[in-house]
Amino acid sequence: MNPLLQPFDTAPFSKISTEHYKPAIKKAIELARKEIEEIVENKAKPTFENTTVALDFTGEKLNRITSIFFNLNSAETNDEIQKIAQEVSPWLSEFRNDITLNQALFQRVKTVFENRNHLTCSPEQKTLLEKQYKGFARNGANLNDIDKAALRKIDTSLSKLSLKFGENVLTETNAYEMHLVDEKQLSGLPDSAKEAALQLATERRKEGWIFTLDYPSYIPFLTYADNRALRKEMAIAAGKKGFQNNAYNNEQIVLDIVKLRHQRALLLGYKTHAHFVLEERMAETPEKVIAFSKDLLKKAKPAAEKEFTNLENYAKKLDGISQLQKWDGAYYSEKLKKEIFDLDQEILKPYFELENVIAGAFAIAHKLFDLNFETVATIDKYHEDVKTYNVTNTNGDFIAVFYADFHPRKGKRNGAWMTSYKPQQIKDSVNERPHVSIVCNFTKPTASKPSLLTFNEVTTLFHEFGHALHGMLANTTYNSLSGTSVSWDFVELPSQILENWCYEKEALALFAKHYQTGEVLPMEYVEKIKESASFHEGMQTLRQLSFGLLDMSWHSQDPSTISSIKDFEKSAFENTKLYPDVEENCMSTAFSHIFQGGYSAGYYSYKWAEVLDADAFEYFLEKGIFNKEVAHKFKENILSKGGTEKPMILYKRFRGKEPKPDALLKRAGLL
Repeated sequence: MNPLLQPFDTAPFSKISTEHYKPAIKKAIELARKEIEEIVENKAKPTFENTTVALDFTGEKLNRITSIFFNLNSAETNDEIQKIAQEVSPWLSEFRNDITLNQALFQRVKTVFENRNHLTCSPEQKTLLEKQYKGFARNGANLNDIDKAALRKIDTSLSKLSLKFGENVLTETNAYEMHLVDEKQLSGLPDSAKEAALQLATERRKEGWIFTLDYPSYIPFLTYADNRALRKEMAIAAGKKGFQNNAYNNEQIVLDIVKLRHQRALLLGYKTHAHFVLEERMAETPEKVIAFSKDLLKKAKPAAEKEFTNLENYAKKLDGISQLQKWDGAYYSEKLKKEIFDLDQEILKPYFELENVIAGAFAIAHKLFDLNFETVATIDKYHEDVKTYNVTNTNGDFIAVFYADFHPRKGKRNGAWMTSYKPQQIKDSVNERPHVSIVCNFTKPTASKPSLLTFNEVTTLFHEFGHALHGMLANTTYNSLSGTSVSWDFVELPSQILENWCYEKEALALFAKHYQTGEVLPMEYVEKIKESASFHEGMQTLRQLSFGLLDMSWHSQDPSTISSIKDFEKSAFENTKLYPDVEENCMSTAFSHIFQGGYSAGYYSYKWAEVLDADAFEYFLEKGIFNKEVAHKFKENILSKGGTEKPMILYKRFRGKEPKPDALLKRAGLL
């Protein structure tokens, strides 16, 4: 019996073997095809119920199986799973094309859409109608047969290339290790980083210490290691993932992806891939995104250049370094920050034990949104590291299942993300509640210490938990509009706003407690955290804008003449450049957000959402960070509404006005 094809509530991880995935996905595609056929063959006149709603509910089994499979391909992969992903991705691409290019199905959808003014529809129903029609029109339903065949070919190629890109990055990440046996080479590193490296070496049956490109290993090394040559080696190793002369080189894959995306956009009647993508975003056009980015750049660049000069002068004064390099930035920034604010990140870490931070995030969710989290041992999980919770409200109503997976391991890609194993929807009058997961790569416990987080890791946890709340508090009828199914440049608002609580005394008092003594984080540290929050904000803003502008450069023009990725990048980075270029390194070949993760022509959305989050949090600051009225408005108008209405309508309903960038610039110290 294939457990994936049996009815299940929570994902039956312990019963699933690798060989179950392919037949399950194959069968689920067949079932979904039958559901589509039933809609098409329905002799009754197309209606909202027999076409629009019926189509929204198709493929549930397939969606659940693939959400399990592809999250495991990111969080707990192996060669076999990667091979299956390469095989099934074209099937799924073909199936999606079979739906959007099904002329009879499109005609039914179009009929209902064209009659929408004669229907009595709620705003959510109107949005569903529009989204569904555009889903067909924007993906080739109006093309002739030759162009439809070309589109299918492009989509199949893109799905394969994107997977291969991610596999190559993961392989390159796992392939590198810095093996040190001389303790002098560890100078400057905190005990926690040395202990973790010792533990890793022991696990790999080697003497000494091992450092890797996993963030909890890489970031402390670049931040604290006194040995400049080793920092350089580590930084260059990280920067050349997918850019080496080996089997895992991503250069051609990047070129192939951007060219195919451009061809696809042209086929569908758009000038570029960015024009296609942004049509359905808050930003609307590449021109608006570029204008928004350049406006922020204009405000941030003078501050960034001043910060960089100060940092370079500091490095020169301290160690005689005349030219600051990329492997120097984090190291001297940390020293300078410590000097200015008398704030040592290592002193903070004992106050941020992972378990306490999780409990703090839960306490804040309770104060704001009346949620309770209970650890449950009966929920199946894919790895022993995963924590599982039942989420209820103060009335005892079941809200969601929540999974959390916090530590790096070999089969897990870097970074942090939120995903869903089961969407929220109302079907047959039953409000089916979601199953939501966050995946991170935080510092692991060692033999002598629990998992102690850096402040940056604390904000990352809150960020992903914000996404999770967006998924958990979903309360819509249709799953395609539920939870995080919103415009891409709106999806980061719930995640980024939650980070703000990490800087507030009232919030920190709930969870920032010394893991040994239980002492609450002293007020002087809280003040220093707040004071230092905008430290090097100009440089940070410039860095983020550089990624967004690189993304737009790839996707807002015809890429057919680009032959050298490196040259193209250098040109794209020209206006945001602070550090000298590193010839051996390339950003794009490991830029998973845009070549694997769905952020193509969308990386700007982090900055765009920062404007929203700063403006929204200002409202909380005015009324109190745990003000129930404001929290209720945020929950009802943002978190629970998903993509049921246009983002700006929802935002104005919460805030009473459109957002202005002033709050962001003020927070960043750029005003």
